[in-house]
Amino acid sequence: MSNTNAIQKAKDIKTFLNNPAIQKKMYELVDKNTASFATSIMQIVNNNEMLLNADPLSIFNAACMAATLNLPINNSFGFAYIVPYHNKKTGRVDAQFQLGYKGLIQLAQRSAQFERLVSLPVYKAQLAEKDLINGFKFDWEVEPDENEKPIGFYAYFKLINGFNAELYMTTSQIDKHAKRYSQSFKKGYGVWADNYEQMALKTVTKLLLSKYAPLSIELQKAVLSDQSVIQDVTEDKFDYIDNQNTSLDLSVTVDDELMQTLIENITTGEVSKEAVLNGDYKFTPEQREVIEGL
Repeated sequence: MSNTNAIQKAKDIKTFLNNPAIQKKMYELVDKNTASFATSIMQIVNNNEMLLNADPLSIFNAACMAATLNLPINNSFGFAYIVPYHNKKTGRVDAQFQLGYKGLIQLAQRSAQFERLVSLPVYKAQLAEKDLINGFKFDWEVEPDENEKPIGFYAYFKLINGFNAELYMTTSQIDKHAKRYSQSFKKGYGVWADNYEQMALKTVTKLLLSKYAPLSIELQKAVLSDQSVIQDVTEDKFDYIDNQNTSLDLSVTVDDELMQTLIENITTGEVSKEAVLNGDYKFTPEQREVIEGL
């Protein structure tokens, strides 16, 4: 994009934000911080050529979702992002709201239900025991070598009532998930390219919380709106464009009892693992890896 075009695009978005109806909406959301909120939107847009070409309303709605969740949209903070997305349905560029790793942790903390919530990269020597049925064991005292890349990512939580759960995903599983649900990952730009580790931590944490944790109203809204083009903030209307939201898939994965039955049927030869994997079941990445390993 030429410098002249970029300047004109920026002016167009600034004009949009100065519209009285838009100003009123911003005031309802952030009150006296309306001016700084508009400035932060402009700063993000001006630093991203694709966002300059995005539909202004989608940019505004993504920013409003972050404001509704009380999360800053400054990219350097890592709480929430406005991400350009080429909409194949319309042929235009839209802006997605994307939850950051720190934003997910922040929202979980606000619910006051978690005694502990951690997410960590896992390096080769730290993985002490790989038990897909009974759980993984890690040696966190082992320090990774300089410039060593993680082999996976781990998330764990414990609620105040004592319930706890964990999830480990290999980098391969993270990448497969990202390729399915993130256009920017497939294209090699955006937050996945700039902050791979934080996005990987967010992925494993989000999947763990979506599957096992009690979600506050605020956290539910964040999970549902993540990676969507926001159609209406107040009515929770989200367009996932190419893919359905991940949390919806998780709600229909096989439970532990059915999983054990499938394992027994494959082990005894009553059914082939290929038939199970190609059937109508929905598995978590860990469950699929168990079946493939039988």
